[in-house]
Amino acid sequence: MIYQSDCIASHQEGTFKSFDNLNLYYQSWHPHGDTKAILAVVHGLGGHSGLYTNVVEHLLPKQYAVYGLDLRGHGRSPGQRGYINTWSEFRNDVQVFLKFIQQQQPKSPIFILGHSMGGLIVLDYALRYPEEASLLKGVIVLAPSIGKVGVSPSRILLGKILSRVHPRFTLNTGLDATAGSRDEKVVATYSQDILRHTLATARLSTEFFATVSWIHTHADKWQLPLLILHGGADSVALPAGSELFYQRVTYPDKLRIEYPGAYHDLQCDINYCEVMTDLNNWMDQHLFSEIETLSQKQVISSSNHH
Repeated sequence: MIYQSDCIASHQEGTFKSFDNLNLYYQSWHPHGDTKAILAVVHGLGGHSGLYTNVVEHLLPKQYAVYGLDLRGHGRSPGQRGYINTWSEFRNDVQVFLKFIQQQQPKSPIFILGHSMGGLIVLDYALRYPEEASLLKGVIVLAPSIGKVGVSPSRILLGKILSRVHPRFTLNTGLDATAGSRDEKVVATYSQDILRHTLATARLSTEFFATVSWIHTHADKWQLPLLILHGGADSVALPAGSELFYQRVTYPDKLRIEYPGAYHDLQCDINYCEVMTDLNNWMDQHLFSEIETLSQKQVISSSNHH
């Protein structure tokens, strides 16, 4: 476990109330000394907040705090595994989570990172709630599931039919665990992780595809600094999906990096150090460019007063 790591001053865990009164699990890691900024992490389908060890261990010594939640139906949070009534439940959970973080650390700037399906949730949140999202310093999506996914067309079709008549019908996604990482040790831990699951309900499936379609049609409304990181050999969430979204975003402050040969779980693939460095550098740039702008404004205003 990473909680004993030297760079961690404190690890906290607890629950916060969702918009509809569920007790959703969260955990947070805080550096020694001052916190420069916060990264809020939203995991993917079947995942949980404990899968981002490398993100935590890379960012804490750089004075970033990290918060992660377990989405409803995932990890230590309640709810049928892989089930939602409507996509807005995920979106509103993220909305409440960000407000909760702001209450905990009101002075710290916040970035948000979504991985896989979490990437779709985060993009949808930022597009649906642009005013609230404008308080964020930037949005990072890691291997976002916003294009073709590695689930067979027959399962997708079955999901569509069943969503109307039997929305809670549960299927195994059939996603291949070895498609997560090229590191065999990492893949071995997946099967032993009792908090992970490979389940998706019929309703989640139809809500997912409807949301993918919606964010692509609204990509031109995007108004926030955006970083997309994707593995070139990702067979779970094909990289063409994030490339298409990236091209449709007209907002100038955007960057997409594709790592040749990399798999789906970029945070624990064999090139994760490179990915973490790119992530950290981008966040630093977006923090410091703002500090410079502020100090320039202060210089200008003070010179105007004289």
